[in-house]
Amino acid sequence: MGWGFHLMDYTMKNKTVLITGAAGGIGRATVALFAEKSWHVVGVDRASFGDSFPPNGLFIESNIARPEDMQAIFEKAHAFTDSLDALVNNAAMQVAKPLIETTVEEWDAVMAANLRSVFLGVKLAHPLLKVNGGAVVNVSSVHAIQTSANIAAYAASKGGLLALTRAMAIEFAPDNIRVNAILPGAVDTPMLRAGLGRGHAGHGDMQERLDNLARKTVSGKVGRPEEIAHAIYFLADNEQSSFMTGQALVVDGGATARLSTE
Repeated sequence: MGWGFHLMDYTMKNKTVLITGAAGGIGRATVALFAEKSWHVVGVDRASFGDSFPPNGLFIESNIARPEDMQAIFEKAHAFTDSLDALVNNAAMQVAKPLIETTVEEWDAVMAANLRSVFLGVKLAHPLLKVNGGAVVNVSSVHAIQTSANIAAYAASKGGLLALTRAMAIEFAPDNIRVNAILPGAVDTPMLRAGLGRGHAGHGDMQERLDNLARKTVSGKVGRPEEIAHAIYFLADNEQSSFMTGQALVVDGGATARLSTE
């Protein structure tokens, strides 16, 4: 006596995610976590990933700041998969210098990498995302809501990403595509270490600067890339965050919870 349907039809298909900035600190941790969860991973970065990319995935070495490269990236992605269950816009660049010393070329480079690439990427990913009703996770930053000196271009790009996240969530809701942003605080990545030259965490050696940053958070520590990856996965997974869209999830060890005057 049969039930008239087959459960196997609903459970066997692996999900697919495309992650930009895949070779960086947060990117590598996110690639590893999605692969561990049995997702197929398409990774994109202008730097090489090396030999450890998941064997059932696809790595594309390319520059998301160039529109022509973005077109080629999604042509390759479409050849690899007929749908995307998630798009993680993680790639970013940072110029750490005073605003009056920032050149037009540097400003434009930051906006192209951090903001325009998301606009273009989501446009190109949209046909793949709406097949199954996927999710978009935009990796913004706490600098979108509270910032410091000598990082204006980066802060502006990440603030713009929050507004873009809300706009996309509204426009893509009819296609059953959710769009959320994650705002990491201080996370021990190559970008963070490079930016410590701004002097906001002291002028000792690298460990001293990291320790100084840690003391400024409520949790008393600098974040690990794996901790951000788990938050990204939560927002990307329709089973865990199905009622969230247009939102900004702050993951900063409590740094923004404390008044700067305290």
